[in-house]
Parts: sequence; structure tokens; C-alpha cells
Amino acid sequence: MLAAAIGWSLITFWMPNFILWAPKSLSWGIPFIVVVRILNGACQGVHFPSMISITSQNLCASERASFFSMLTCGSALGTLLTGTLGSIILDYFGWPSVFRVIGFLGLVWTLCLRYYTMSLDKNRVVNVQCPKLVHHEASVPWLRFLRRSSLWACVIAHACEMNCFFVLLSWLPTYFHDSFPTAKGWVVNMIPWLALPPCTILGKLLTDCLVARKWSLTAVRKIVQSVCFLSQNIALAFLCHATDFGTALICMTIIIGGSGFHNNGVTVNPQDLSPTYSGSVFGLMNTMGAVPGFLGVYLAGYILELTQSWTVVFSTSIAFNLFGWIVFTLFGSAEVIQ
Repeated sequence: MLAAAIGWSLITFWMPNFILWAPKSLSWGIPFIVVVRILNGACQGVHFPSMISITSQNLCASERASFFSMLTCGSALGTLLTGTLGSIILDYFGWPSVFRVIGFLGLVWTLCLRYYTMSLDKNRVVNVQCPKLVHHEASVPWLRFLRRSSLWACVIAHACEMNCFFVLLSWLPTYFHDSFPTAKGWVVNMIPWLALPPCTILGKLLTDCLVARKWSLTAVRKIVQSVCFLSQNIALAFLCHATDFGTALICMTIIIGGSGFHNNGVTVNPQDLSPTYSGSVFGLMNTMGAVPGFLGVYLAGYILELTQSWTVVFSTSIAFNLFGWIVFTLFGSAEVIQ
């Protein structure tokens, strides 16, 4: 994970140089940049599965899901910081500085975290009430996992939610620029993302409350995930007919905030399904969830070019969310796959 974090930071820092070094020919230049971006994404893809694995090895089963849902607040804060700081840097110093500052911050944070964890290892305290998991099998029993509908429900629901998330992440600035040209960039890039950390915390509180009331963990995961999908779909439906900037901004804020409940629903479900192999299961789920990161975004762009209608783009996201909600509600589970 350390090597991946350093790799991501360095590639991000040098991204302007890679773009300038790219061959001038379109037949070579664009593929070169795409390859660099793929390497950048591959480094980033290691992060969450590694975090899941570390969490499963160092926390009790009752603490893992709750702790990981809080970790996802870091991603929300990072997105918020990047959007806000990036907009300011872009306005005053140009686009290359955005990559350099973010890459530099990532590198500094990685090295500081590495130093901090090394110092902690020297004084590590082992919780005897929470022994480490023992792997009874040499490899991940993928055949057993892939035959279970609960795993596929988790994967499909995550992919559908990520479709909505990535489409908004990629097209939100364009939507506001096209629909409300006078809107400030920093407002668009900051306000909607402010809802994500508190909604993640609210989702955790809802989860803890339902568990304390003796609700089954399966029901809790489905309820929390339903809050995510339904809130997003209602806001997307209103967004299709929004005619003023304030309404559109509120709808976008609700949609982004809904992802906070996803962090307490499907995102932590791999730890329910397989505490022992949660890192591998999450890796599969996250890999499938990354597919909308390019296919969903491309589809949204194609629809927009074809129809010149944001309503069709948002309606497509509603359809994906509805499908993911139905699948997870019918087939999702928090029971351990035996």
C-alpha cells in the first residue's frame, strides 16, 4: 500500500510533464496519456482493499464495519479539499499547479503516515480479546463466493452506486457551467461535497441505533443502503426539472450526501460476507465498481452529445440506482458465506 501511495503521488505530481512529453501525434499522444492515467488509477485501486485487509487483521469483527465506514470520511474530506483547493489553484496558478500540489500533499502525507506507523509498531499493544484471524485455507475460495447471490448483490449494488457517483464527479462542473454559467467554480466544487462527511457519520449512527435495537445486520444494511438509493433518486428526479441554481445545488448536495449512507451499507458488506477474506472480496467489488468510472462516464457523455439533454443523463442514473436497489433488497445479505 505504501508503494502504491507513493506511486500515485509521484505520477500525479509529474502528470503535467507527462502531458507535455506526450507525442504530438494524436495516434500516439492520447494512448500515452491514457496508459499513464491507467497506471495512476492502478496505484489508487490498491488503497481500499489494503485498508480492508489491515482493518480485518487488527480489529474485532464487531468493530470493523463501523471503523471502516468512518475511514471513508477521509475520502470525502479529500474530495472536498481537492475540489476547493483545486479550484482556487486553477484560477490563480493554472492547471499544472493543481496536479503538483495534490501530488506533493499525497507524498508528504504518505511519508508522515509511514513514519507514524513505524513508531507505533514499536509500542504496539495486542488485544488478547481480539485474536487475529487465522486463515484455514491457502487461497481465497472464489468458487464458493461466486456461487452466492449475496456476493453478486453486493457487487451489483456497488457498481450502480458508483455509476451515479462517478457520473456526478466527472460531469457536475460541466452541468453547472452549461446550465448556470455565472456560478462560481469553488461553490460548485465545495458545497455538494460538504454533505458527504456528516451523512457518513449519520449513516453510522443509524446503523448503530438499529443494531442496538436488535435488528438483524442484513436488515440494517438494506435499510441504510435504501436511504442512499432512494434519497439520490428523489433528488435526481427533482434535478431533471430544476430551473434555478439554488434548487440544482441542493439536489446535487443531497445526491452526494446519499453516498455517505452507501459507505455504511454496501461498502462495508464484504466484511460481513467474509471477515477472513474481506480484503479480497472488497477488491472484487471495488474492481467491478470502477467499471462505471469509465463506461458510465463515457455513456453519460455519449448520451449528452446525442440528446443535448441533462434530463436523459440523470434519468439513466435513476434507472441504474433503481436496479441496484432492487437487486440488493432482494438478494443482499450480511450472513457470512460458509
